[in-house]
Amino acid sequence: MAEYFQLLRRDLTLDLPAPQWPAGTQLDHYRDAWAPAIHAVLRMTQAQGGGHVADLQTWQRQFVTDAEFDPTLCLVASNAEGILGVAQCWTSAFIKNLSVHPCAQGQGLGRALLLHAFQVFKQRGEPYVDLKVLESNRRARKLYESAGMVFVLRDVVSQD
Repeated sequence: MAEYFQLLRRDLTLDLPAPQWPAGTQLDHYRDAWAPAIHAVLRMTQAQGGGHVADLQTWQRQFVTDAEFDPTLCLVASNAEGILGVAQCWTSAFIKNLSVHPCAQGQGLGRALLLHAFQVFKQRGEPYVDLKVLESNRRARKLYESAGMVFVLRDVVSQD
């Protein structure tokens, strides 16, 4: 049975709501020293998003050598206990991954990361931002749609 994803888009020329961060949350961007903790959050949430996250060394090498990599576009949310969420974005105004540690889900962190990513791309002069979401991931689709993202296309998930 085929699995489908939806490409969603947010028009950045419209007004953007300000992110509301959970108490105690700090925002930063990718640093090599944080790679193991970022990778751990991505691995913990991969089943929810349907993706596959390679082992740490492979993931980090592929991530930092990608032509679209910019460390300032890997948004990292943390608190005193550690890294709680990450929005891994590409320079093409594409959100590749949005992951929130299970202990921080349901507290508005994913929405705050998403809205902050919108603001970052708007400041860079991008007219819109895209992401792909599994059609079966209703929770994520509801979040994205509530933040003003709209359906662009539906396609089959590749099996590579």
